[in-house]
Amino acid sequence: MTVEELLQALDRKDNSEAYQALLELERLASDSNVLYPYMEEFAEMTESDRNVVRVRGVRLFCSQAKWDSGSMIDRFLDQVLSVLQDDRPTTVRQTLAALQDVVRYKPELRDKIFEVADQIDVSRYKDTMQGLLIGDIGRLHDTIDKNDE
Repeated sequence: MTVEELLQALDRKDNSEAYQALLELERLASDSNVLYPYMEEFAEMTESDRNVVRVRGVRLFCSQAKWDSGSMIDRFLDQVLSVLQDDRPTTVRQTLAALQDVVRYKPELRDKIFEVADQIDVSRYKDTMQGLLIGDIGRLHDTIDKNDE
């Protein structure tokens, strides 16, 4: 599939097909900046009514951090960070995981990211998810600490 076909597949109702497209796009993003021209599109996805589309947008947006020569991450970071207020804890967890790429490659944004992550009210989620979220926030903090060394 071409990049354009993979991007179109992200919005399909068939979640299996869309997920496979996401994985392939993430693989491409780790090897080159071929997806960088789609940064605004990924940012727009983070505002979708569909949870799975929001998560895909966050993951792809954050995966571009190492290629971000035009400060697109900086421009749309607040929009992406707003996903950390999602009602679904799995969405928040995936966002925290994706933000590790931004922390690694955009050190000037670390304080802002950690500040927002630290303000997540984990008590609003089920008890079974609270510890997982606290662990995810801790891992994000560990990534920040590792990259400060």
